Amino acid sequence: MPSFAEGLKLLRKEDFMNRRDFLKAVGVGTASLTTLASVLAGQERGTGGKRARDEILDQADARIEKCRKGDVVLRPVGPDGKSLKKGSTVEIRQTRHKFLFGCNIFKLGRCRTPDDNAAYEKHFAALLNFATLPFYWWYYERQRGKPDDDRTEEIIHWCKAHNVTTKGHPLAWNWVQPRWLPDEPEAAMQAQFKRIERCVRRFKNGIDIWDVVNEATHYDRPECKERAPILTEAIRRMGIGAYVRGAFKAARKANPKATLVINDYRTDPSYAEKVISQLIDDNKQPLYDVIGIQSHMHGGYWGAQRAWEVCEQFAKFGKPLHFTETTVVSGSRKGQRWDTTPEGEKRQAEQVAEFYRVLFSHPAVEAVTWWDFTDQDAWQRAPAGLVRADMTPKPAYEELERLIKGDWWTQAAATVADGGKARFRGFFGQFEVTTQIGGLKLTGTFWFDKTTKEIIEVRLS
Repeated sequence: MPSFAEGLKLLRKEDFMNRRDFLKAVGVGTASLTTLASVLAGQERGTGGKRARDEILDQADARIEKCRKGDVVLRPVGPDGKSLKKGSTVEIRQTRHKFLFGCNIFKLGRCRTPDDNAAYEKHFAALLNFATLPFYWWYYERQRGKPDDDRTEEIIHWCKAHNVTTKGHPLAWNWVQPRWLPDEPEAAMQAQFKRIERCVRRFKNGIDIWDVVNEATHYDRPECKERAPILTEAIRRMGIGAYVRGAFKAARKANPKATLVINDYRTDPSYAEKVISQLIDDNKQPLYDVIGIQSHMHGGYWGAQRAWEVCEQFAKFGKPLHFTETTVVSGSRKGQRWDTTPEGEKRQAEQVAEFYRVLFSHPAVEAVTWWDFTDQDAWQRAPAGLVRADMTPKPAYEELERLIKGDWWTQAAATVADGGKARFRGFFGQFEVTTQIGGLKLTGTFWFDKTTKEIIEVRLS
């Protein structure tokens, strides 16, 4: 079997970018992949829609203040183990968000030139703290028993070096099946479950968040029957509920502490009825940890009202929400061309800022993953990236940077009071504390979130 890198040569190096490129590697088109997001896309219309939009946005900052920030009491302790003197000043600087701001990272090291690769890494690490790694079975294990784990290890290593949390996507998806899959549906499904268990166990501590099953609601689309007939028939025979339960049990067995996500492009009631409500154990307890929601908007922007309504709809299950695949384009399709334009980039930036404000302000949402960091070979060749094909940041990137590392980022100074305590209010996440004692700079770190109730002792050295 060729290595992952060698396999890429079969595609052309620049073709490796995202899930749909993997589909193209096996001759799969994209015309049929229009999602419900595109069907339902569009701006809020009418007086009622505008009023609802305005109310959602007008209250966003207040919701963010309530659900993304907290009051902190620190007790900074010097090298001698004693609290700092009353009146001492400590500088507090956030170094990481608790909230996961992410993107797929499929093109890491796979851009067109070394300079492009360097720029991709620089801009990704500067903005984001969450990365989605590819696990499409038909490409990941082109020959039975020879999975391409080396590429995964390479990406994990980079992510750890840049303090980026990793997620694997997807462990099970009947969009295309491996060519070596057994002809018998039951045997094929057993191979699928074993594959899930192997991947989760193999990358435990390297990847601990997984999109376990992808797009099960409409598993029997014509495309699935054509490109993955054996897996699709296996799901039909056992039923969607048994399929998703078996997949999640296999993942949980391999890593009981992993965060397991069910993911789908459907945001209508079918997702809840056919999949989420069936993904429970014998005691009626959820087998999933997170509900994943795709939000590709190639066909038109959802708008604030629809984004909020989707959050409300799935928040009722009482589990965190991850927006797993988010796309807003920066240009209109013209014939065979789909290029970014100055007007389109301006519009994309405005829509991205609004969409992220809505999601960040909803207490159930814990992650947003952008889909395709760069326009370079993006899905459908659309101008979907946060950076252009030449790796220069678009206004959308700059808007997110202003929010994520500006408006939603904490830098503060606090004065040590009675009892050696210093107080401040900030966004949940990881922080660095510094102070000067006798001309010597001392530093310490701490983490806090909404579960933090006690005084945090920070040892400075």
